[in-house]
Amino acid sequence: MPWRAGWDRPYMSFWAPALAGFSLGGGLIVAIGAQNAFVLRLGLLRSHVFAICLLCALSDAVLIVLGIAGFGTLVQRSPLLLTAVTYGGALFLFVYGLMAFRRVFTPEAMKTAQKETPTLAAAVATALAFTFLNPHVYLDTVLLVGSFSAKYLGQERIAFGVGAVTASFAWFFCLGYGARLLAPVFARPLAWQVLDVLIGSVMWLLAASLLFS
Repeated sequence: MPWRAGWDRPYMSFWAPALAGFSLGGGLIVAIGAQNAFVLRLGLLRSHVFAICLLCALSDAVLIVLGIAGFGTLVQRSPLLLTAVTYGGALFLFVYGLMAFRRVFTPEAMKTAQKETPTLAAAVATALAFTFLNPHVYLDTVLLVGSFSAKYLGQERIAFGVGAVTASFAWFFCLGYGARLLAPVFARPLAWQVLDVLIGSVMWLLAASLLFS
């Protein structure tokens, strides 16, 4: 069995694939995307940071495990599933981007957004939508990580997965809690406007890339 083929290798062989998984996972997730922009905004607002960081990291972990287990092949062979997720994700990203641009040009909405934080249920629902309605997440975690893990066997493949999952946990919690270091900068309304322009632009670019890719 291929999963058992690597168990007789030296213990130190665990660390090389673990570092490879951490590097790949970190490289994929650090890029500014819908998920990251949402976590950054909640971190600045200090709203449900732990819950949302944990949810995003666990969601990535589930997708990474599915990719390593071979689920990526099933997704790749299901055009209907990919099409549904693509159009649903593009619509969601467009609407969220529109809300961000509206805050930029509506000072009252921007001030309200700074003072009022979303409920935990709303934050969880939005985080889940950013994760599972974004085909790029499947391409990165399920297909790409799954493909790279195929060259490892036994404990080395598990080590690769552990490394990739660790990168997700490290990144989301650093992003969520590190955002408060920028609090002095975001004491000015202009900084929030710049952030919302960035968020809106990222959302619309991602939506366009989904529709035209």
